[in-house]
Amino acid sequence: MRYRREDVVARAVDVLDTYGLADLTMRRLGAELGVRPSALYHHFVNKQTLLAAVADEILARASWPADDSWEEQVAATCTTLRDALLAYRDGAEVVATVWSFGLGAAYPYEALVAALADLGELAPVAARTLLHFVYGHAVDEQTHLQAAAAGAIDDEPRDASDFGVGLGIVTAGLQLARALRQD
Repeated sequence: MRYRREDVVARAVDVLDTYGLADLTMRRLGAELGVRPSALYHHFVNKQTLLAAVADEILARASWPADDSWEEQVAATCTTLRDALLAYRDGAEVVATVWSFGLGAAYPYEALVAALADLGELAPVAARTLLHFVYGHAVDEQTHLQAAAAGAIDDEPRDASDFGVGLGIVTAGLQLARALRQD
C-alpha cells in the first residue's frame, strides 16, 4: 500500500505517543505501516525531517488562541503550547529539539514575536525566553511523570503544576520591559 506523507506523519505521532521517542525509528514506523523502512525515505530524507514533521503535526493539532491583549495572547500561546507538548509522550522533547535545531515548530515563536512586537528588537529575545521557560517546564513535567509511572523514581505525582506562577513571573518582567521602553 502506498501512503501519503500525512498518513506517515499521523502514524509517527501514534508511534511516538505509544512507544516514546527512543522507539520512534524508521524501522518501527515502516513495520507499523507494513512497508520497508526505505519506503519512508520517499517522504523524508532522514529521521530529523520526519521528527520535524511530527513536531509540526503536534502543534497543528492544538487549538491556538485568537488575538487578544498582548498579556492574554502570551499567556494563551504559552499555555496552549504546554498543553500540546504534554498531550503526547515525549512531545516536549521532540518539539523543543526540532525548534532548537531550526527544523520546524516555528509557530509558537512567530505568534509570541507578533504579540510582543511593540518591544521592538527585544521581541525575539522575549519570545525565546518564553519558549525556553515553556519547553523546560514541559520537559521537566513530562520526565517526572514518565519516570514515576515507570517506577524509576519513588515520588508521588505532583499535586499541581507551578507553570502558571512561573509564566506570571516571566510576564511581569515583560511588563516592566514594556514600561521602561515607553519612558
